Amino acid sequence: MIVVAAALVDTEGRVLLQQRPPGRQMAGLWEFPGGKIDEGETPEAALIRELGEELGIRVNVASLMPAAFASAPLGDRHLLLLLYICREWHGTPQALDASALNWVRTGEMSQLPMPPADEPLVALLEALL
Repeated sequence: MIVVAAALVDTEGRVLLQQRPPGRQMAGLWEFPGGKIDEGETPEAALIRELGEELGIRVNVASLMPAAFASAPLGDRHLLLLLYICREWHGTPQALDASALNWVRTGEMSQLPMPPADEPLVALLEALL
């Protein structure tokens, strides 16, 4: 299963994480916003759609910079997570599909519980940002 996610970086160098809501797999964990790629979608189109659905923001494809990927088992499937960095968007992110949002510095991310596929990306972001 291929999913896309964004490290939204604000002007202070903080990254936006969202908390998975109750009733979902891995509820309560903090993750990068994003989601599954629908059939026929490019990864960038899927990420733009997901950021609109989850956060209510608009993102231009030119604002998405491919950064890294992570791989992790997910039950009987395997997850491949494509991470993009995004520094420009329109609108104010809102928790439309999450319990909460949190702007954190990269050094603080490792102290938050995160899904297995997101965890290895934290050290990479610390190096990149």
